[in-house]
Amino acid sequence: MPALDNLTEVASTDQSCIFPPGYRASGILLHITSLPSPYGIGDFGPEAHRWIDRLAEAGQTWWQILPIGPSNAGNSPYTPLSTFACNPLLISPDGLIDEGLLEPAECRSSGFPADRVDYNAVIFYKRRLLDQAWARFSGGEFSSLTTALNAFCKSQARWLDDFALFMVLKERFGGVSYVDWPTQFVMRDPAALAESRRESADAIKRVKWEQFLAFRQLSRLRQHAARRGVRLFGDLPIFVSADSSDVWSHPSLFLLDERRRPLFVAGVPPDYFSETGQLWGNPVYDWAELKRTGYAWWIDRLRSLLGHHDVVRLDHFRGFCAAWHVPAGAPTAETGEWVKGPGADFFTELRQQLGGLPFVAEDLGTITDDVRQLLADFRFPRMSVLHFAFDDDETNAFLPHNTTENVIAYTGTHDNDTTRGWYQNQSAKSRKFLWDYIGCQPRDEAEVAWTLIEMAWNSRAAVAIAPLQDVLNLGSEARMNMPGVADNNWAWRCTEQQMDQIAWAGLENLTARCGRQSQSL
Repeated sequence: MPALDNLTEVASTDQSCIFPPGYRASGILLHITSLPSPYGIGDFGPEAHRWIDRLAEAGQTWWQILPIGPSNAGNSPYTPLSTFACNPLLISPDGLIDEGLLEPAECRSSGFPADRVDYNAVIFYKRRLLDQAWARFSGGEFSSLTTALNAFCKSQARWLDDFALFMVLKERFGGVSYVDWPTQFVMRDPAALAESRRESADAIKRVKWEQFLAFRQLSRLRQHAARRGVRLFGDLPIFVSADSSDVWSHPSLFLLDERRRPLFVAGVPPDYFSETGQLWGNPVYDWAELKRTGYAWWIDRLRSLLGHHDVVRLDHFRGFCAAWHVPAGAPTAETGEWVKGPGADFFTELRQQLGGLPFVAEDLGTITDDVRQLLADFRFPRMSVLHFAFDDDETNAFLPHNTTENVIAYTGTHDNDTTRGWYQNQSAKSRKFLWDYIGCQPRDEAEVAWTLIEMAWNSRAAVAIAPLQDVLNLGSEARMNMPGVADNNWAWRCTEQQMDQIAWAGLENLTARCGRQSQSL
């Protein structure tokens, strides 16, 4: 079985596909925030390192995570305040102790729920810790850390300078959207920005310092993963948040009005997940302007992400062919129209600039001929989700016998119910089709999650992935996200007790039996 030491390098030498012929591997989908932790939220610290060790020992090659940007209102990782920045909530207090920035006694916490992220409580707690660490850093002798910080700020200045000022101004103006700031700041008046940079120099440095710490810990985590033969599978939302440093600092790249408010917002028409469609609210791109710049911002965005991940899932891949433009202010996504995107021109330039295309296409939902052509032309691996397979149609593309090698096979995703919850909500006809397809008598619902895991692992797909909730055989209470619903998402956490209950030996045996063992570096 071929090794896969560096997917970017593979892509540059074999542009037909990022996975070599015959490649077989597997992994687990689990967002970093869902890891156990005494600090109320999963982070880049010891539990993440231990998680990587467990994956490696069970023969898993891939750890798929969700976007890691600083979350905005609603705590969704898909609407970050910056597409380049990292969420400070992921900074590990244990890592700050190791750096000498905190004392263990300062990090004592209590009252956090073990199975959910209480974001309000976590934000208050982490801010207090970072305040203490910043005070110690500012008043102490941390010469090597200061040198590393200065180097980080210089290397990341292209986005970090604007992001740091954006965050300071956002706090100054009470956290409201930037379009509601005083006009001179909305319109980025040079004199007003320069004065703010002088007046708030210390606060701006503090924001940069937090980003430095987050990326320093992430880099160490990725290095540990590489040593253990585990690859990080990242995720990139195609759109950015309307209230973000990205839109504020690059308004010409988006379709905005004279007050820098979106003319249109992104979403999708009615679909499997919602009868009224999904109204995401993100501003849409001015692709003509992006093309004029050689797609420089997008290339920088993807190059930055690939500095911390081995492969990246391109969320809502269809948007590169056409995006659903909904007039700003519309109550639902039912009104709108498909507007053409950049298509092959974008990916041709991207491949030339990056040397390869280590990306997986999220092609779920209604896919048109132009999307299929784009996928075929650039040989992007696609997603095949078993939850969508059992509709009594033998031609269903998600059925295992219709799966090709250039595919990532999933039981479900972060947007799906858990497999156990999914099964409980299936019709009798769909359940019968599932068991008839497998060729066995109907089993108890407690067995269905592992049944689908085995099905994914046995498929022809290059990579098979299951959410940890399915490995644990959890019900709907463990669902990560309900698309189209604003509240109670992104909060599920795996407890320490559940982590100890994972059937690691069974997963290792299944992985070996299906020829998906992790490959040595």
